[in-house]
Amino acid sequence: MKFVAITACPTGIAHTYMAAESLEQAAKANGDTIVVETQGSAGSEPLSEADIASADAVIFAADLAVRGRERFAGKPIVEAPVKAAINDAAGLFERAKAAAREPVPAPAAEPELTSKAGVNDKAGTRFRQWLMTGVSYLIPFVAAGGLLIALGFALGGYRISDAPAVTEHFDAGSVAGWAALMFQIGSAAFKFLVPVLAGFIAFAMADRPAIAPGFVGGAIAVTVGAGFLGGLVAGLLAGGVVLALKKIQVPKAMRGIMPVVVYPLLGSIVVGVLMYVVVGKPIAAATTGLTHWLNSLSGVSALLLGALLGLMMAFDMGGPVNKAAYAFAVGGLTTGATASLQIMAAVMAAGMVPPLALALASTARKKLFTEAERENGRAAWLLGASFITEGAIPFAAADPFRVIPSVMLGSAVTGALSMAFGATLRAPHGGIFVLPLIGNPLLFLVALVAGTAVAAGSVIVLKQVRFRAGERSAAVTAHTVNA
Repeated sequence: MKFVAITACPTGIAHTYMAAESLEQAAKANGDTIVVETQGSAGSEPLSEADIASADAVIFAADLAVRGRERFAGKPIVEAPVKAAINDAAGLFERAKAAAREPVPAPAAEPELTSKAGVNDKAGTRFRQWLMTGVSYLIPFVAAGGLLIALGFALGGYRISDAPAVTEHFDAGSVAGWAALMFQIGSAAFKFLVPVLAGFIAFAMADRPAIAPGFVGGAIAVTVGAGFLGGLVAGLLAGGVVLALKKIQVPKAMRGIMPVVVYPLLGSIVVGVLMYVVVGKPIAAATTGLTHWLNSLSGVSALLLGALLGLMMAFDMGGPVNKAAYAFAVGGLTTGATASLQIMAAVMAAGMVPPLALALASTARKKLFTEAERENGRAAWLLGASFITEGAIPFAAADPFRVIPSVMLGSAVTGALSMAFGATLRAPHGGIFVLPLIGNPLLFLVALVAGTAVAAGSVIVLKQVRFRAGERSAAVTAHTVNA
């Protein structure tokens, strides 16, 4: 049989392409053919009309809405989370073959705008998808702005934040001038973080008409000092308001202007009033309280927080729990509090541990890993150094009960030690490549190495137990056969 598929994960970095590879390998093993369109950060060639027309069924392995979904009208479609394609591609093909044998219902005459969450999804699943969509669109701004700020600090030192505006004075012949320029470009990118988060949470809930109310609410959240939490609330409000407006029946003659004019206009008014008058100030007070609480953390409290964030970063390695910890750290950066900078350092160090630990373990004890895992291990060195936690996913998918607890333990150690050492970080991404921007860099590295060693050692010990058990089982079987 012939299939086409689309894969897409929130970050568009690792899961998207791993799912595509898994589907391709499963199709080859089954004797089927498949063409995959990866809607990730690196992109891919869009599926051709001929491929879609000749496909027996379509597989969507995506945690986000599929772009261009209307291309597949009239085709049997199977939908699943992106991890399902990684962990159980064969099961997806069975579902797709079953769907191909069923009649396909005719498409609605006037289909609704595409939503990020399916109408049949459970409430918890839909809420998670809304938030992850906002985070997925936020990450390019975080990466670009954070690395530009990091470059500015690297070239000009920490005092570069006090440099005059480059619109007033820019010395193209000095390093300090370029450092100030990089820092101010990065700072401009960072100002979009909360509006982008709010806008695309709203987009996930109610599609394009909700983008403007979401951005407006996010901008107001920044204005009133509600910060990251305010952006979350603004996005949810905007999406909810537009969803409610879309349920209002209007004359047919007005339907064309509703998504373009009326929904954005009324949504922006309602969300703006709510953010300015009702919820903005209480959320700002909560944000201020959170900042004071973070600054007051010391001793055991800071250690426990670092360990908890480390556990979250390693638990699903790029999934919603990992992203929640990362979003918490990035949101804290906007406050500028010292404790927030320490949290960012702890989160990044803990997120680097899983791929580095598996790279170390697969290098130190090669016989405990398959050839494919050893290949992944070689790539995981760079992924871990770059703070791409997803580099550990192939190992976790193959042996979750040994790998996941091990990397969680190592990441918790790193997070706790980083907080204890008082390491700080002003850039939200970059891994080892932003080391010049880390406060107490040597102790940061000590925490990273310690957690990596703990995780790698745990993986080796647990796999060694299984390996020896397998050897004993084989020996007993051979003895029985010989007898």
